[in-house]
Amino acid sequence: MSEQKWWSNAVVYQIYPRSFADGNGDGVGDLPGILAHLDHVASLGVDVVWLSPVYRSPMDDNGYDISDYEHVDPLFGTDADLDAVIARCHELGLKLVMDLVVNHTSDEHEWFEQSRRGVDDPKRDWYWWAPPRAGHVGGQPGAEPTNWTSFFSGSTWEWDEASGEYYLHLFSRRQPDLNWENPQVRDAVYAMMNRWLDRGVDGFRMDVVNLISKAVRPDGTLPDGDAAPGEFLGDGMPFTMNGPRIHEFLHEMHERVFAGHPGRELITVGEMPGVTIDEARKFTDPARAEVDMVFQFEHVGLGRGPNGKFDTVDVDPLELKDSLFRWQEGLADVGWNSLYWCNHDQPRPVSRFGDDSDEHRVASATALATILHLQRGTPYVYQGEEIGMRNVPFATIDDAQDIESRNAYADALANGGDPGAVLEGIRAVGRDNARTPMQWTSGAHAGFTTGTPWLPAGPDHDRVNVAAQDDDPDSVLAHYRRLIALRHEDDTVALGDFTALAPRDPRVWAFTRRRGDDELLVLANCSGDDVEVEGLPEEVVAAYADARLVLGNRTRGGRPEPTAAPRRLRPWEAVVLRA
Repeated sequence: MSEQKWWSNAVVYQIYPRSFADGNGDGVGDLPGILAHLDHVASLGVDVVWLSPVYRSPMDDNGYDISDYEHVDPLFGTDADLDAVIARCHELGLKLVMDLVVNHTSDEHEWFEQSRRGVDDPKRDWYWWAPPRAGHVGGQPGAEPTNWTSFFSGSTWEWDEASGEYYLHLFSRRQPDLNWENPQVRDAVYAMMNRWLDRGVDGFRMDVVNLISKAVRPDGTLPDGDAAPGEFLGDGMPFTMNGPRIHEFLHEMHERVFAGHPGRELITVGEMPGVTIDEARKFTDPARAEVDMVFQFEHVGLGRGPNGKFDTVDVDPLELKDSLFRWQEGLADVGWNSLYWCNHDQPRPVSRFGDDSDEHRVASATALATILHLQRGTPYVYQGEEIGMRNVPFATIDDAQDIESRNAYADALANGGDPGAVLEGIRAVGRDNARTPMQWTSGAHAGFTTGTPWLPAGPDHDRVNVAAQDDDPDSVLAHYRRLIALRHEDDTVALGDFTALAPRDPRVWAFTRRRGDDELLVLANCSGDDVEVEGLPEEVVAAYADARLVLGNRTRGGRPEPTAAPRRLRPWEAVVLRA
């Protein structure tokens, strides 16, 4: 970066409102619940709150299907409640970033309701409409305009009998895609974003924003994707991800929205499935003025078999390390990383990448946190991650609420697949793992609600909760506070160069951070065994022979225990050393 941005030493905390805290006892988290618990967020030392959608929505995809961008859904409270949350964040020194979904809307948004009235409606081409495939009857299998597969299973096209055409939905059939080729759509989106900035929000995390540009052919149609022999549905991703006008659209957004608010410290984050390092460098290059940082999916897409997301296999530790290290190196001189293990769409990291047994949960949660927070980039903490919350062992598909999981299970049943295997995959990586209620106390429903929660609280909430850890200097929560403070206090953590060490060691993560003459060595044992640290350059071993321990996750009374590093690490031990 040519200049240090305010977010280069910042940490972001994500709140998923439905599951954070319930203020009125109806079993669903809401804005009054958030307001009552912002002091906890501030106590972590984070700088930014990322708020998942609270806009009006029929909740087909838990709020990521927006029917009104301007107002709060009554499920979460009122517009005044949101204003109070924004004001309280600012009082606490926190910025507030809104989640924004502009690749698609809800099918109940007034724009789409007008669009579907008929082919002559002025808003018809605000969305993607197309007639049946030539020689086919609309509504019949194989008549869809393209053969693209939806992220949520099945075709991306839904037949509309009334108007005699299909509409495109990359996600749920109730989430029609906006047509960003239409300048009127872009004008409306930019105007809405400016109104939110005027209202006091400090930026946006933009959901699947690299899907807004589709690969349109000269005749205005969309192409088929590759399909397996004998299959109709194929892969439309090459024609929807990082499309031909994506950089143009994002730069235009910057100029029409963010550049119009000089002097404000704003942040723009682009969630971008399928983005490559080369593309991310373009998206986040300050000279191009597109977005500040991207959310990439490479590392969280590991551990998949040939049948997709829910065909889970063990994550190869070398692949995981290689992925994160390549992104560190790829964005070293241009652009910026978003650092995360999980969010509302990902399982709990201590269960997926660590060891969530009682013996190693605390150590593995804090080791993973150390690895992430000592990298170069902006770390994100998802609610519950800071106390080491685990995945939840869903007994049957009836326990799942997530549309992606339920559709995948139904698809397996309909196509002769093994629903038991899919259920195992849902237990491992299903999105509901991240959406069980925040565990505040050991009381009923983890202190989340006085009613019946929309998802049951984790069965370990009697032991794993905020109240139990708040004053415990050896807890996961205490370690997160120390990591966040270190990033704020130490410029080498925030801005130092990154150098990977021992890249072929499947158990030990090792890297240095250097800024000028100052250098830190980070070592983490991601296994349940004692390990000898091998493969470090001799000059590193010599330089750190008498190193000072800056931070460690094996603490007693909050003080790091001495270590023999850089030679030997205990199970799931992580250390930060200064020569």
